[in-house]
Amino acid sequence: MKLGFRDIEGFVKKPTPAARVIVVYGPDQGLVVERAQTIAKTQTPDLSDPFNVAMLTGDQIVDDPARLSDEAFAQSLMGGNRLVYIREGGDSLSPVLKDYLKAPSPHTLVVIEGGELGTKSSLRALAEKADNAAAVPCYVEDERDLTRLIQSEVQNAGFTIDRDAMATLAGSLVGDRRVARGELEKLLTYKIGDSNKAITLADVEACSGDVRSRTFDELVNAVGMGDVPRMAASLAALTRENTAPVTIIRTVQNHFRRLYQAQLKMEAGTDPKAAMKSLNPPVFFKYEDAFIAQTRRWPRGKIELFLNALNNTEAQTKQTGIPAETITAQLLLRTAMQKAA
Repeated sequence: MKLGFRDIEGFVKKPTPAARVIVVYGPDQGLVVERAQTIAKTQTPDLSDPFNVAMLTGDQIVDDPARLSDEAFAQSLMGGNRLVYIREGGDSLSPVLKDYLKAPSPHTLVVIEGGELGTKSSLRALAEKADNAAAVPCYVEDERDLTRLIQSEVQNAGFTIDRDAMATLAGSLVGDRRVARGELEKLLTYKIGDSNKAITLADVEACSGDVRSRTFDELVNAVGMGDVPRMAASLAALTRENTAPVTIIRTVQNHFRRLYQAQLKMEAGTDPKAAMKSLNPPVFFKYEDAFIAQTRRWPRGKIELFLNALNNTEAQTKQTGIPAETITAQLLLRTAMQKAA
């Protein structure tokens, strides 16, 4: 079965019983792992339970196709439901899964951590089309998604967080849910014992050793302002950190979607500063002047063309033999070199 965007969170917390095989996939591997493990724990709360959990890799199944059915139909020595958890799953699993789904075990849930399975992936297609399987996508979250996560975690820990701290933290965590969780845990641990329950920008900067957020901010604003040297330096820094090209593309998309939202408000009569202030999460104060300048540099039509170009570039990174880093760099360089509108 194929899940709609609004159905994903509910399904992860309470999977449909008919789905005996669940493939979790997408470019955000941190989110893939988190969702796959959340689903798995609905079947077997303790994933280290040797009696009810079989931890395998995709290669192990491919090398020994009978292993999947053997593990799925094995009887639990301690009672209860069984779980088969497969890491590093790819299209090579498809033939084995196709046979297994003809008569899956009613007592065993199979959860697969997939990679970035494209629309032509046979494993993804199998899970989407089968009535007794499901495909759970994990796309790179934008700042709005991360704002909700941060707000929830901060409130649950008994703290509040101010606007600048939220903007900085959300901007720094785009791209990998696992990194986001780790940075949040670090921040909340840092605040333990502090009588001041308000998390400020100073707290975020004090406990975070991650400079990637500033590099991303530098990159998107350099593209928006047409600053080629700064854009090239920021992109080179992110590449050295092995930042996935799709993460870079989607971070740039997020920035220009926010510019687009501001442009819509300006066309309705709102002044640039008020349009910027209406955005959620808010623009980090150090980049407010640059953002306002970009609202003048980038009219709505030009933003639409660039967003389309970003979408096409992401597709090309998955469909052509040209290195994704090269395609991404070429688009950003061409864009930064354009004259202001």
